[in-house]
Amino acid sequence: MVGGKSWREKMFTVSNVIFMLFVMVITIYPFWFSVANSLNTGDDLVSGPIFLWPREFTWASWRTILADPGILQSIWISGSRTVIVTIVSILYTAMFTYAFSRPYLKGKKMYVIIGFTSMYFSGGLIPSYMLMNWLGLYDSYWVYIIPSLFGGFWNVIILNANFKAIPEALYESVKIDGANEFTIFFRIVIPLSKPVLAALSVFTAVATWNDYGTTLYFTQSSELQTLQYMILKLIQSTDAINQMANVVSANNPAVAELYSRAQGHGIVTAKTLQLSAMVLSSLPMVIIYPFAQKFFIKGVLLGSVKG
Repeated sequence: MVGGKSWREKMFTVSNVIFMLFVMVITIYPFWFSVANSLNTGDDLVSGPIFLWPREFTWASWRTILADPGILQSIWISGSRTVIVTIVSILYTAMFTYAFSRPYLKGKKMYVIIGFTSMYFSGGLIPSYMLMNWLGLYDSYWVYIIPSLFGGFWNVIILNANFKAIPEALYESVKIDGANEFTIFFRIVIPLSKPVLAALSVFTAVATWNDYGTTLYFTQSSELQTLQYMILKLIQSTDAINQMANVVSANNPAVAELYSRAQGHGIVTAKTLQLSAMVLSSLPMVIIYPFAQKFFIKGVLLGSVKG
């Protein structure tokens, strides 16, 4: 239809908008539900959860969380670990992939076999524990860093496809000008690979920030606990008391008192503390993503080669 859209195209556009709005609401609402309930008084939540806005607004739960030295220490551990692992892991993985993408690399078949094998098979928990203990990494801050310095062969596959998309003529032209491999990597390959590197950085940062298994299996010191592990302990301790209260007779005064202490009374309760901690753990990734998103839509080779 010349001069305007047909009714089918208009209906398709309207349907797309409605569907995307629905997806946006069901994606954002769980986060908003946690925020709203964490900003409400604990006693008021007993009458039922809130769905849009706090009925009795208060910052008490957030002040309690941020005043806890253990939470602040866990935020530092999680944050420093995430920054270090993301930067170093992406750099090391990109350097390996650049060498792997070059046709003149010797022993490439061996690297392929090792890489694909590592994608489908692992040593398991007990051998990993023995290895960390043998290397002296158990119950050390370095257990968060050293085992994560290589991003895995999945990232190698993604970066390899990106590096091979760069025209070979570009590599040859800079080599004629006298550039070595490090110059090519840092001044040609890295600038042309910003979108894919940004995407992998976000994925690596999210996975590292959300990891609690390393703390659970390879540390025992309270000073090395990550924020996610602290939240896990908070939820498990409350759930254990809830289960005990449901199993044991309500006429048992000792259990009733234990349950009452676990739940708490007043402005701050175990529930509001859980919600505040979960929202706090989500905020860094929510804040980082919009700044990294702009790199996702850029062309990898836009303006790099003039025909």
